[in-house]
Amino acid sequence: MIVLIGAVAAVSLMGALFLLTASIAVGRFVQRPPVTVGSGVPVTILKPLHGEDAQLYENLRSFCEQRYAAYQIVFGVRDSDDRAIPVVERLIGEFPSRDLSLVVDPTIVGNNFKVSNLENMMALAKNDVFVIADSDMHVAPDYLATVTAPLADPAVGLVTCLYRGRAVDGFWSQLGAMFVNHAFLPGAVIGELMRPGNACFGATMALRRDTYDAIGGFASLRDQLADDYALGVAVRRVGKRIVLSNHLVDTVIAEPGLGALLHHELRWARTVRLLAPFGFAASVLTHAIALALVTTLLDGLSAWTLGLLAFVLVCRLATVRLIDRTLGFGPTDLWLVPLRDLLSFGVFVASFLGNQVAWRNRTFRISADGRLVTDGDSRA
Repeated sequence: MIVLIGAVAAVSLMGALFLLTASIAVGRFVQRPPVTVGSGVPVTILKPLHGEDAQLYENLRSFCEQRYAAYQIVFGVRDSDDRAIPVVERLIGEFPSRDLSLVVDPTIVGNNFKVSNLENMMALAKNDVFVIADSDMHVAPDYLATVTAPLADPAVGLVTCLYRGRAVDGFWSQLGAMFVNHAFLPGAVIGELMRPGNACFGATMALRRDTYDAIGGFASLRDQLADDYALGVAVRRVGKRIVLSNHLVDTVIAEPGLGALLHHELRWARTVRLLAPFGFAASVLTHAIALALVTTLLDGLSAWTLGLLAFVLVCRLATVRLIDRTLGFGPTDLWLVPLRDLLSFGVFVASFLGNQVAWRNRTFRISADGRLVTDGDSRA
C-alpha cells in the first residue's frame, strides 16, 4: 500500500508540473508568427453538414466572409429534409457574388456518413486546393489565406489547425468548452512539440488535389471513425509533411445535458485509446487533481497528502488562468475546475471498459485500427 500511495502521489505531482509546462507551451504556440505568404491559388472549401448545429448560420457565414481573392464553398447534406438546407439557402441568397453551391445526395458508401457526404460533394469541386472544415467551426477573415499558405511548399501535403472551445449558454456546454481549452488544447500542443507533424484535426484539413489523388481520395476513410486522423496517416504514407498552423479556430460547443456530453467525450476517448494507446495511457498525467485525491483517500487524509492535494490544485488553477489569458477568454469559474477534472478522469476510466460508441444516432464498435463496425441495425 505504501508503494502504491507513493507511486500515485508521484504521478500526480508530475502531472501538475506537466500541466504548468503545457500552459506555457500554449502561449508560445499561439504567439508564433504564422506563414502568411502563399500562392493565392483558387480554393474549394468543403463543408459537410448534418442538421442545424448551434449557431450554424454564424459559423457558415464566417467562411463566406474570407479576405481571399478566389474561392468556392460546396455544402453537402444527405437528406432533402435536412435542417441545414434553409441555412445554406439563406447564405446563397445573401452572397450572390460568392461561388456557393449545395449538394443533396443520399448515396452512402461505408459507415462514416461524413466521408460519404464529402465524396458526394467532390463532383462540384472546381479548384486544386481543398479546405475541409467541420460545421461547428467559426473562423476569422484571414483564416483561408493563413491555412493555405504553407501549401505553396510542394513538400507540404496537408495543413491542419487546433481549436478553442466557445460555449453556447449552459452549464454542460461550459464544461465541454473547458475540456477543449484546458485539457485537449495543451495536450495537443505538447504532442506537436514531441512529434511535429503527427496530428491532423477535423477543425481544418487543407490539401492540394495532387495529394488527394496520391492517397486515393476519400475511399480509404470510408469506415474510419477518426477520419481526420486517418487522412493524416494517408498523407504521411505518401511522403508528404503535415503542418500544424498556429491559427486557432473556434468550435461552438452546445451540450444539452450530461448524457450528450458524456457520449461525445467517451467516443473521443475510446477512439484515441485505440489509435494511440501509449499516448492515451500517458495522458493519465493530465488527471493530477483526481490522482492527488486518490492519494489522499488511500492514506487516510494525512497531512502530507492534503498538502499534495493543495499544491496540485493551485498548479491546476494557475494553468487554467494562464490558458484563459492566452486564448483571450474571460476568467473561468475556478470552482468548476475540480469538477471538470474529476469528470474527465471518469471518462478516462470508462474508456477502458468497452469499444462501443454512439454517433449520429447509431451504435458502433471501434475496431483496433479505428474502423466503425456495425452490429446489425443497432440504434444508440
